[in-house]
Amino acid sequence: MSDSTKHFLAISDYGREQLLALLDRARKLKSGELGGPVLAGKSLAMIFRKSSTRTRVSFEVGMTQLGGHAVFLADRDSQMGRGEPVRDTAKVLSGYVDGIMVRTFDHEEVEELARHATVPVVNGLSDLLHPCQIMADLQTITEEFGPGLEGRTVAWVGDGNNMANSWLNAAAALGFTLRLACPEGYDPDAAILERARGLGDVLLTRDPREAVEGADVVTTDVWASMGQEDEAQARMEAFRGFMVDGALMGRAREEAIFLHCLPAHRGEEVAAEVIDGPKSRIFPEAENRLHVQKAILVELMG
Repeated sequence: MSDSTKHFLAISDYGREQLLALLDRARKLKSGELGGPVLAGKSLAMIFRKSSTRTRVSFEVGMTQLGGHAVFLADRDSQMGRGEPVRDTAKVLSGYVDGIMVRTFDHEEVEELARHATVPVVNGLSDLLHPCQIMADLQTITEEFGPGLEGRTVAWVGDGNNMANSWLNAAAALGFTLRLACPEGYDPDAAILERARGLGDVLLTRDPREAVEGADVVTTDVWASMGQEDEAQARMEAFRGFMVDGALMGRAREEAIFLHCLPAHRGEEVAAEVIDGPKSRIFPEAENRLHVQKAILVELMG
């Protein structure tokens, strides 16, 4: 692994073969083909500036299953939450632990941690990117359709948020078709979108029906993410017509599956008939956070 991929900050930092190798390792860890205390005696600091269920439990349990230990640090538990410079926290933690996972708002905090840490840093989520979740989604897709992602079509319906940005990075690296349906004014990051268009088969549309037509995977997220609560009403108006309901899902392939990173708001971005229906794979998808993150931790810290 090159110096530029010492960390796991963005899917775009990794090449196709590296990403496929991580997915293969995740599959083997899940099946029990690989395992054991490969991170025995090692510790992971987990910095949470945003609260979480799946991210905390999957990383903490993952480290335990690998024989290591995880240390939870919320803002109230750390000096970083009281204004200590990120670079100081990075240097201090590097003297104690073997890796750092961070879940935060500003992506610049993730990058600054990585610049100053002498141990691997994993992006557990930022407002710009959510790469671990997309890796879990990709694992779920390969479990459903087989290991090859080429020729598959993923439809994203909703906000051009950190999930949409990471889907763009994944499509650029792995060669599947990506169609995003976002309301006017809620597009993905312009630079990430431009890069993905130059490397892959990417469409941005205002029409969810166009995005979903013939897709293998239909996926969405909440319309107002953590930290956007004051925008909730305006977003409800802007996203009218972007709910993934049975009629929209019916435009996808008969074998299509539905994904959602959770938590979900039934009756807003997705209808209960879809998320609780036979095409939904949200709970295997959530479980796969554990397996794919273990694969990442072994890669970086093993």
